[in-house]
Amino acid sequence: MDKLRCIEVFIEVAQGLSFSGAAQRLGMAKGNVTKHIAWLERELGVQLLQRTTKSVSLTESGLALLENGRDLLEHMEGVENAVRRSVKEPKGMLRVGTPPSFGAFHLVPVITAFSAAHPDIRVVMYLDDGRTDLVGEGLDMSVRIASSLKDTSQVSHRLARVPQVLVASPAYLARRGRPASVEDLARHDCMVHALKSPTNVWSFQGPGGKVTVRVGGTIRANFGEPLRHAALLGHGISMHPTYMVSEDLRQGRLEAVLADYRPTELEIHAVFPSRRNLPLRVRTFLDFLKGWFSQPRWEDAAP
Repeated sequence: MDKLRCIEVFIEVAQGLSFSGAAQRLGMAKGNVTKHIAWLERELGVQLLQRTTKSVSLTESGLALLENGRDLLEHMEGVENAVRRSVKEPKGMLRVGTPPSFGAFHLVPVITAFSAAHPDIRVVMYLDDGRTDLVGEGLDMSVRIASSLKDTSQVSHRLARVPQVLVASPAYLARRGRPASVEDLARHDCMVHALKSPTNVWSFQGPGGKVTVRVGGTIRANFGEPLRHAALLGHGISMHPTYMVSEDLRQGRLEAVLADYRPTELEIHAVFPSRRNLPLRVRTFLDFLKGWFSQPRWEDAAP
């Protein structure tokens, strides 16, 4: 039997010192009330009620259960109400993983707008390189940016497609010359993202179709921001999603290289450890992300 239900039945009997009265209030047969009390006494190993043909009285153990049982039922009612509210009202802590550069410049504006709309949800950002174990780190979701997701066991939702661009500083191009073809990249100092291009191969879609080239250089990193900074310093050519370098291109700090060749497009995904029982706070944030990244120029929201 359900122990809490048996305690509830016991309290009804104890408060009125009547099996018949408790049965009437609970809408139960008197025999079922008796069975609930008997089961509870066996479960606790104590006698709770003294019964005679004419009266019912509480034992010392019964009195203790009556006093504490009321508090227990009130507490459980509070817990149930809190759970019901959590289903109807998004609240609580939301743990989100994100690449550092994207998180700092593009996810923070999303989170500030989201927090203004949902002040009962506390967002915690975890900076990672896209290989973090969501379950192991206790993340509710993670934003992943890649040409394709390697882990097919994860549940994901694509938020946006992101073009990439090759860039270099005016100083580097003046010193080393501007590549005229994809093949020319093999003779340049190309700075590679270790996770996006682990084999040092860059792929492009050009006027004649798909073309690839193996590149190399003296700097390699597993995050894009160090490579961008090295490009600004004139060290070499790097490949970035347009949202990372759009302002640099507008200000002339960097220039596009081989504009007729489009590097492999990236995708921004929201990734979850499981599709089942997704908490309301996570579903609410996902809906907000979908709306945000559906804007034609969402990258312009960066500070």
